[in-house]
Amino acid sequence: MVAAGTFGYGLEFKELIDFRQVGAIVTKSLTLEPRVGHDSPRIIETAAGMINAVGLANIGVRGFIKEKLPQLIDLKTRIVVSVAGHSLDEYVKVIQALNECEGISAYEINISCPNVKEGGLEFCQSPRLAAEITKSVTQIAVRPCFIKLSPQVSDIAAIAKVIEEAGAGAISLINTFVGLAIDTKKREPLLKPITGGYSGPGIKPIALAMVWKVAQAVKIPVIGMGGISSAEDAVEFLIAGATAVQIGTINFFNPSAAQEIVSDLNLYCRKYQIEKITQIIKSLKV
Repeated sequence: MVAAGTFGYGLEFKELIDFRQVGAIVTKSLTLEPRVGHDSPRIIETAAGMINAVGLANIGVRGFIKEKLPQLIDLKTRIVVSVAGHSLDEYVKVIQALNECEGISAYEINISCPNVKEGGLEFCQSPRLAAEITKSVTQIAVRPCFIKLSPQVSDIAAIAKVIEEAGAGAISLINTFVGLAIDTKKREPLLKPITGGYSGPGIKPIALAMVWKVAQAVKIPVIGMGGISSAEDAVEFLIAGATAVQIGTINFFNPSAAQEIVSDLNLYCRKYQIEKITQIIKSLKV
């Protein structure tokens, strides 16, 4: 899959990639109302990835349903809609609006958002809040819900178990880390919002460890992501326990990366005489 926030709404890439080779598009995260996001500069390249502080800029769920979804349905791949919000009620209303639409395969619930009613505490940082939002969205959703976790929690496996018990269909991990870049001449942040989400190859070892820990703790599928740039990276995540993978940062400089990785995975299977890629899932020997 291609990760939320790294592939636009998907339509931007329709002349660059054969969507029949991609498992799914995960759309830009949608909120109830349109958001312009943070002021620029809001993306900065680093030595081993990037830091973004886009601020969930999007056209809102109604704009998406009217302007984007009818065109997305024509693409030869599955559509997973990323959902975000700053209150439980907002998540529920976005899901309710999407429930009325055809052509969507699943929802990915981004719970790395601050809950305005809890003083800015992110939903994912509290087992109680994580369980509450998972239960609320899964009870009303007419499609599977993937709950996307932040790595910045005290025990990600414990959070995953709580989410599984609350009814999640799958767990996506990991989201970005908080990062900072500084202009040493001006002694100022390079990003207007000061900090942002760090992603890319630099976070891969940490993401891989977290996927392995969560895969040991839950029975529902795990969708792994974090610095995947090649088929070999993807294979590592599958061996660690991921049922599927998402690629993100690499899409910014290689729009056809997803297609290339799928092709290389086929070569890997032929090289090692693997009949089905599922044979390597959760096969780490420890």
